Amino acid sequence: MRLEFINRVVPGDILAKSIFTSDGKVLLRAGIEITEQYISKLKELEVLYLYVEDDRLSDICVEDEKLNELKQGTMKNMSIIIKKLMVNDRVDLKSSLDKVEELMEYIIEIGDVNKSLIDIKTHDNYTYMHSIDTSIMSVFLGINMELDKEQLKNLGLAAILHDIGKTKIDAAIINKAGGLTEEELEEIKMHPIYGAEILKKDLYIPEEVVKAVFQHHERIDGKGYPKGIIGNEISKLAQLVSLCDIYDAVSNDRSYRKRFAPYEAYELILTGSGTRFDQKIVKVFKQTFAVYPLGCCLKLSNGVEGYVIRQNKGFPDRPVIRVLYDAKTRKPIPFYEIDLLNNINIGVIDTV
Repeated sequence: MRLEFINRVVPGDILAKSIFTSDGKVLLRAGIEITEQYISKLKELEVLYLYVEDDRLSDICVEDEKLNELKQGTMKNMSIIIKKLMVNDRVDLKSSLDKVEELMEYIIEIGDVNKSLIDIKTHDNYTYMHSIDTSIMSVFLGINMELDKEQLKNLGLAAILHDIGKTKIDAAIINKAGGLTEEELEEIKMHPIYGAEILKKDLYIPEEVVKAVFQHHERIDGKGYPKGIIGNEISKLAQLVSLCDIYDAVSNDRSYRKRFAPYEAYELILTGSGTRFDQKIVKVFKQTFAVYPLGCCLKLSNGVEGYVIRQNKGFPDRPVIRVLYDAKTRKPIPFYEIDLLNNINIGVIDTV
């Protein structure tokens, strides 16, 4: 399968990875033939890219049925939680978060980082997919930080609940397309406080989780909020959630800004080492996540375009590329591969 920007998807392509609604229902199931009407509707929903089938890239598989099932259940439950909180209804977090615990168990035991982090986000499901992806990403990072199983579960829970305080903020502020006024910005900065207040009411939520939600916008240089604390005063779980929250957020379009290119999002994390983020955590981030996801198409400095088929561990920006088309005519050719780790004279210009 290959990952294509929506403008490069054509009628007749076969969807390779399912798309979900905000309440965990299937919007379009993998295997369906894409039509002009589907493409038009997906653009309305602000879908940026799709995975489509391609026999020449059949060795790339990012569809994990068990993971999808757990994500669906988690999205459904998170949707219920959010809707109840927005009308000040009582929420039984323990029973509502059972699916979250199952998801965390799966990631901890057998999760594959290359199959877990690329979801098709729409305007409607963004909030839930962002929370889930931040949670999954945090757990993978926590595994490589050598956290124990209990800490990993708490980390995943804190990450999925990190923005729950936004349910107490006017939706008009949350979704505002233009710049925020000073008063609106101050209200946005209250969401970690609101989130901690919500979670403190439920004895099921560990104090470590409440603390992480409260501190997930703090920075190690003291320039964060709500308290402006520094360094190790910020819990490790909060620091991990903070990094993953920012990385996933800037990688997606929002009403008030365009998404960062993959290398720009990655570079944002690296340049924050020692100021926004702990240097050790950034080092582990580099060892855990690649810049370019499997199946995406890259334009190289030699004029060639090809699809990422494999990552080189420890070299997040130097994957293995499979070339399928002539660079000038876009006609299919007998495909060949370029390992960017062994071809240091060739660089990545952009994603296409």
